[in-house]
Amino acid sequence: MPFCASADVVYQVIDLGTLGGEHSRAYSINDSGQIVGYAENSSYYNRATLFDPTGGGYNIDLGTLGGGLGGGAISINDHGQAVGHSYGSPYLATLFDTTGNGNNIDLGTLGGSLSGADSINNKGQIVGWAYYDSSNKPHATFFDSTGNGNNIDLGTLGVGYSGAESMNNNGQIVGVAGRLHSRRATLFDPTGAGNNIDLGTFANRSDSYATSINDSGQIVGWAADWVGRDSYGSAILFDASGNGNNIDLGTLGGHYSLAHAINESGQIVGLASDSSGYRYATLFDPTGGGNNIDLNTLIDPDSGWTLKTAYSINDSGWIVGEGINPDGQSHAFLLIPEPATIFLLGLGMLFLKKRRK
Repeated sequence: MPFCASADVVYQVIDLGTLGGEHSRAYSINDSGQIVGYAENSSYYNRATLFDPTGGGYNIDLGTLGGGLGGGAISINDHGQAVGHSYGSPYLATLFDTTGNGNNIDLGTLGGSLSGADSINNKGQIVGWAYYDSSNKPHATFFDSTGNGNNIDLGTLGVGYSGAESMNNNGQIVGVAGRLHSRRATLFDPTGAGNNIDLGTFANRSDSYATSINDSGQIVGWAADWVGRDSYGSAILFDASGNGNNIDLGTLGGHYSLAHAINESGQIVGLASDSSGYRYATLFDPTGGGNNIDLNTLIDPDSGWTLKTAYSINDSGWIVGEGINPDGQSHAFLLIPEPATIFLLGLGMLFLKKRRK
């Protein structure tokens, strides 16, 4: 679905529910419509979750590592492999068993105590961050998906910390790395040789962060300045060459926005503030022309929902994120471009069959 500059697309909004608690958040959706994130259970722990996309509540608790209390699933690929973290065991990068049977794999660290996995591509390659020693500083990490610990330290931009946020199917990796007095969006050398590229910022802002890269090498994220406890910045489409020809994607009339994801069609989602400072889930104009759309204007105004953040968009234009539902609870949502009723019903029947096996 191409970018639409006017509100002529209507989305069905689906409440993805929880695991018996009050809160949930959806971080990632694949091209088959499988969705992962976290949901609170009845014991008030956030647990990594495979959501029922029909909204029927047949959500699957993906468990933890041995002894863990909770966690979250951050990314799912088109083969249904999901990664994230488990905590209380301690906080460790995890490859989840999406059947919910608990055969989860501890992906280890770089020699330190903590780690987290943030992206898995269709080749099963996993990136994230890990502590490399006892100094409590993380480095971007290319994880050994077998759990045997042959993880690769992707380095920094010379000082400080780093973290990998996204890896495409061509093996390109983006995230963030520290510089002196700032942090910068970074294209990492996947070999670990340290030939990392500083993707720059925009308008002399101090900080930037890359959150997502598609197979065409398009990279999105944000650039910002911090004033006291407030931030001023914009969602950015980065120049992957590192030459600084970055595009400011703008806001909804306010002073803050952030791009979380870009799909293969170049559609970009995230959040942006309006002139009153309120932040809403946003579909960005990728040209930088400023024709951004508050996703709340594309759903039934009588739905009772307020969509706060969009975290992921698949190649069919399905969007997941977090919002406030009609009951005032912060829940994961799924947006499906209409018409999709027949496909949704078919997906629901497939999901129920898997649950009953």
